[in-house]
Amino acid sequence: MKPKLHFKTLTALALSTAMGLASLPATAAFPPAVAGQALPSLAPILEQVTPAVVNISVSGTKVSQQRIPEAFRYFLGPDGPGSQQQTQPFQGLGSGVIIDAKQGYILTNNHVIADADEIQVMLKDGHEYDAKLIGADKSSDIALLQIKAKNLTEIKFADSDKLRVGDFTIAIGNPFGLGQTVTSGIVSALGRTGLQLENLENFIQTDAAINSGNSGGALINLRGELIGINTAILGPNGGNVGIGFAIPANMANNLVQQIIEHGEVRRGVLGVTGQELTADLAKAFDIDVQYGAFINQVTPNSAAEEAGLMAGDIIVSVNNNKIRSFSELRARIGTLGADKKITLGVIRDDKEKRLIATLKPADNNIANASNLHPGLEGAALVSTDNNQGVRIEKVEPRSIAAISGLEEGDIIIGVNKHKVKNLVQLRKLLSEDKATLALNINRGNQHLFLVLR
Repeated sequence: MKPKLHFKTLTALALSTAMGLASLPATAAFPPAVAGQALPSLAPILEQVTPAVVNISVSGTKVSQQRIPEAFRYFLGPDGPGSQQQTQPFQGLGSGVIIDAKQGYILTNNHVIADADEIQVMLKDGHEYDAKLIGADKSSDIALLQIKAKNLTEIKFADSDKLRVGDFTIAIGNPFGLGQTVTSGIVSALGRTGLQLENLENFIQTDAAINSGNSGGALINLRGELIGINTAILGPNGGNVGIGFAIPANMANNLVQQIIEHGEVRRGVLGVTGQELTADLAKAFDIDVQYGAFINQVTPNSAAEEAGLMAGDIIVSVNNNKIRSFSELRARIGTLGADKKITLGVIRDDKEKRLIATLKPADNNIANASNLHPGLEGAALVSTDNNQGVRIEKVEPRSIAAISGLEEGDIIIGVNKHKVKNLVQLRKLLSEDKATLALNINRGNQHLFLVLR
């Protein structure tokens, strides 16, 4: 039977990734102890970094739509609802990594905290804290939490682009809710894509034994630096077969910095469509390159066109990092952020050249307001182009935002007595946990205040 990929939210105690304790081949084993010397051990590294890995528990209510049978709809009339909502409470477990001790920022997977109403974080020493969701990106399965605590320990990011197959790795997480567990292994492969776990895939593959509850946990190197966030497994019936996947640290860090700076992920767009470079394509173009992203079409007025990219080009690197496939190109571009300047290595007419492109903002760089304040639930926000406020892009009917009086097209220019220029400032002001908030609103030619509680 063909092995299945397992990637579920924790509402069903689904996947989590952390490296399983795998016995290493003899060629990769630690050297034996010499008489009079201490045995090789990972303990000194772990003593420094394990306090930075936390256990996450979540609870919430899932809302689903159930279609109403036609026989019952007859009694509801022609304008009656075609479906009804059902709610079901859930609880789940996962892991997270403290990446900023001063600010209390914790990195985890989006599927760990998706749909959660309450998020609790427990440190290694047993202290527990309520966590606030700062932002998340479903396409890459990244989420950023924050707790208010002192004397935290953080893990520093490694340059995951420098990883090599065969590098030793250590995973730390909370399998099955047993408590913090440490396992080890190696990097089995890099740039894994096409797994259909999420939209943007560029995974580190490990020979890890992966278990439920380790999602969002740390994958570190032998210097104690974060190289990845454990995310998924490949195996029959959810069991371990030694194939696990982690989101590279560089990819996660790019997204986190966007969330911190803008209050959202501001995805950058290159403006190309394409496919994997196959042997047939390489033969047809008479080139010796066997890897890269083949460009079928360049979008008019896009960053790609402005950089000089053309249909038929083959992109083989981004910022001097090798590109193995179009899927990997898509993942790298999709996580770098809008307005980022990048260097593309391109094969054209059997010659390699360098092109400089500045990524343009995606059309959907809109923040979910419910992450900012409960009174804004149901509204979608975006910073104005002139940096003079935050525009209400959309308001869901009968939502809390609509009941509060917000309307599509409103521009928030202040909170209480403070001016608001963009989403970053708005998020900061709303994070101060004040009981009552007065939003200063521009609505067409009107100027008004709306009070949120």
